[in-house]
Amino acid sequence: MKHLNKLFVAMLMLAGLSSQAQDGNNPWAVSFGVNAVDTRVSAASKLEDQFSQYFNATDNWNILPTVSFVSVSKHIGGNFTFGVTGSMNKITKFVLPRVNNGPYEVVNPGDLNYYALDGVITYSLMNLINSKKLDPSINFGGGYTWLGDESSAGTLNGGLGLTYWFTENIGLSYRTTYKHSFEDSRADMPSHSQHFAGLTFKFGGSDKDGDGIYDKDDACPEEAGLKQFNGCPDTDSDGIENSKDACPEIAGPAEYNGCPDTDGDKIADNVDACPEVAGLAAFGGCPDTDGDGVQDKEDKCKDVKGPKENGGCPWPDRDGDKVLDKDDRCPDVAGTVANNGCPEVTEEAIKRLNDYAKTILFDSGKASFQQQTYPVLQAIVAILKEYPNSNFSIEGHTDSDGKDAANQTLSENRAAAVKNYLIENGIAASRLSSAGFGESKPIDTNKTKAGKANNRRVEVKLVK
Repeated sequence: MKHLNKLFVAMLMLAGLSSQAQDGNNPWAVSFGVNAVDTRVSAASKLEDQFSQYFNATDNWNILPTVSFVSVSKHIGGNFTFGVTGSMNKITKFVLPRVNNGPYEVVNPGDLNYYALDGVITYSLMNLINSKKLDPSINFGGGYTWLGDESSAGTLNGGLGLTYWFTENIGLSYRTTYKHSFEDSRADMPSHSQHFAGLTFKFGGSDKDGDGIYDKDDACPEEAGLKQFNGCPDTDSDGIENSKDACPEIAGPAEYNGCPDTDGDKIADNVDACPEVAGLAAFGGCPDTDGDGVQDKEDKCKDVKGPKENGGCPWPDRDGDKVLDKDDRCPDVAGTVANNGCPEVTEEAIKRLNDYAKTILFDSGKASFQQQTYPVLQAIVAILKEYPNSNFSIEGHTDSDGKDAANQTLSENRAAAVKNYLIENGIAASRLSSAGFGESKPIDTNKTKAGKANNRRVEVKLVK
């Protein structure tokens, strides 16, 4: 008895060394309970008699009213487990062979101690019946049995079992085993059957994150998750696991990789530069209210269409001549499109200029102005300013008095004097040119005083 106690302690220590499931998740199991030994099969003379009343003659069973077996097993792959069972009993009922086909006689062989140590390979049929509670099995193996103080023998074992799992880890188990002895006599060791009933505990599975999915099957063993995602979490419960969710903290549809589209512009918030306001993909989800191709945050006139070059605002036309200021060379004076927004010089204006020019008076033989000429020059300045985009040529002429060379020089100097006065009074130099023609282009006779006066003149011409 003391040897069997040592065996039980050793087997329990072996069970304590593991921490993983009999089915692959919890690979280890320990069972304990009561066992019954029946020697009837040894007494039967025919094979059919050995098993015909296998469970009917329970009156012949030897049972101890205490825990009398311990089994430790480990899942070894597929539906197979391997285990070691240690059991003890006391044989007070021994079935003798029948005499002349008479009844079986049951005797007490002397309260013989019974000890057995068996190795068992078990094949589970649970998957075949597609059950999560009932676990039928077949088993085979071998062991060694001690009967009394002098009899012992090796046995070849085979049998059936059934476990009902109350939970994933706790079950009620029953196993019956036929043990064939190679020393088949009462004096040594008869073949016999042994039955085991007790509780089975599976253990050893690791589930660090406590999500009900064992670490070996858990793709995210450090973080509690869902079975449909192999143990990985879906924090925002949008049906997309965190590793594939671009917005794991905020629920969103799969079409946007788990991100929401708050403004409904079909651009996910995580890539939407303006997630609260519906906008366009071209502007990263930001709006363009006036549809001018300039997004609102860069549009200085977001309710009125305008070009990007002007900050989204329409180009102004200050003078209202239908030529935009950007193209209008005279933005503050109404003009014509043909003349780039500047007014066109009319024949009337040219006539007015030359009417004034004819009255310009110079000191005799010089290019200096007489005092009464300055108002005339100012009038010419005013007219030229009305046409800021037009260019003019100032031409000087003399009568025939004097030498030709002197008259040529005098005409050039007088034309230049008018040009310089105009420049000094605000007319751009780039708009003006001057030339002298001496006495070469008379408009009247040089034989009369009046004719000479007409030939001494300044003319203003439009340069086209």
